[in-house]
Amino acid sequence: MTVRIYNTLTGTKEEFIPTQDGKVGMYVCGVTVYDLCHIGHARSAIVFDIIFQYLKYRGYDVTYVRNFTDVDDKIIKKAGSENVSCREVSERYINEFKKDMKQLGIESPTIEPKAMDHIADMIKTIEQLFENGYAYQVEGDVFFSVSKFKEYGKLSGRAIDEMYAGARIEVDERKENPLDFVLWKASKEGEPSWDSPWGKGRPGWHIECSSMSQKYLGETFDIHGGGKDLIFPHHENEIAQSEGATGKPFVRYWVHNGFVNIDKEKMSKSLGNFFTIKEVLERYHPEVIRLFLLSSHYRSPVDFSDKNIEKTKKGLDRIYSTLRNIDALLAGEDNKECILLDNPDETEGELYETLSQLPRRFEEAMDDDFNTALAIGYIYESVKALNRYISDKEGFKKSSNSLFILNYGRERLKEISSVLSLFNTDPKGYFERQRQKEISELKIDEGEILGLIEERADARREKNWALADDIRDRLHQRGVILEDTPDGTLWKVKKDD
Repeated sequence: MTVRIYNTLTGTKEEFIPTQDGKVGMYVCGVTVYDLCHIGHARSAIVFDIIFQYLKYRGYDVTYVRNFTDVDDKIIKKAGSENVSCREVSERYINEFKKDMKQLGIESPTIEPKAMDHIADMIKTIEQLFENGYAYQVEGDVFFSVSKFKEYGKLSGRAIDEMYAGARIEVDERKENPLDFVLWKASKEGEPSWDSPWGKGRPGWHIECSSMSQKYLGETFDIHGGGKDLIFPHHENEIAQSEGATGKPFVRYWVHNGFVNIDKEKMSKSLGNFFTIKEVLERYHPEVIRLFLLSSHYRSPVDFSDKNIEKTKKGLDRIYSTLRNIDALLAGEDNKECILLDNPDETEGELYETLSQLPRRFEEAMDDDFNTALAIGYIYESVKALNRYISDKEGFKKSSNSLFILNYGRERLKEISSVLSLFNTDPKGYFERQRQKEISELKIDEGEILGLIEERADARREKNWALADDIRDRLHQRGVILEDTPDGTLWKVKKDD
């Protein structure tokens, strides 16, 4: 089966045929580095990381370019308020962005260009637009003439009259057409600027991505991605200026991820429902965030809420619990045989068949427009089948067959995890991290808990039931639940209902 991609440009799923056999060029609009990144940025980064990983898994040689916009009005404003240079601001938040990406398990793209390092390339593109009659100059500013690009609107599907109402453009009476957008901005006092044929100034936002993408991927390349909010005007303008400059098709497949809502409302600082990646990672394991965002199709909106994240966390806990149980059963055993050694019973045969089909079903889901939601559903099915097999106290017997099947299941999950960047943590380490986090949130340290448990044990031995009950109640009030077992008293953190 071949990979099929939903192409925003055509509004249909299309068979993916790269411009060069076996090679893929992909460009994704990166962040404007003036502040910490939020959960919406995390979704876009994870979506295109998965596409990057899966295309490599399918054998393609992928060149993945994701830029940094490091010269922009917001950066200039931030630098001015802090009385530092724009470069100092941008480098600070580039470093913070990279820390966030590393924690989320996102692989660095092949190339991460910065706008300020490519001013000469942008000037060259603008010069081509002048030569081809698409650009005009007004008092040091340079604009793109939308009316001269006859296919303007082909990505967003908007008619020109609709664009007048919906365009995010500044009112400027110097423009020939209200939809015309800036290619080069004349310098203002205190702003960074560069020499150009039109005087000192700096590039407009849209020209940055056109110039950087084509520099590294060529005049026509395979995939261009970003959030749905970039379709118009950013990506529409990229098409116009890129094709206006070269006379060639710009991008073959346009891919856009859906929005992140917070408790069914659009994320907004003004609404107080704005979460940075760092804030979210303080509360949840990075793989919980990845699994949550990948459990919906990339084009669909996702509703980020405590309820939904906790549901995802429980699902990930079940998977890691299964992996932990498998590791315990396989510990010290020789389980590297590649075939079932004995005649499998019906249960073993069915489980083996389920596990053997997992990679194929995973690929079928991912080939269909990178359907991670369906792929993860198949993973849950396999994990559930493994759990049933392990939990069958009467049916499960430690044998060459059972050892092989458990190892086979673990290897199939690992194979898929290499694409999804999930289930990569040692299971014991996963649960220990969770335990330590829960302990850190208590108003009591572990040493004090253990001391009180020992004091309670002494009270029980002395039949001082009142003191024993008092210690139990005090710990419960501080978020600790005790459980008396034949092997001693265990404790755990009380969960909120």
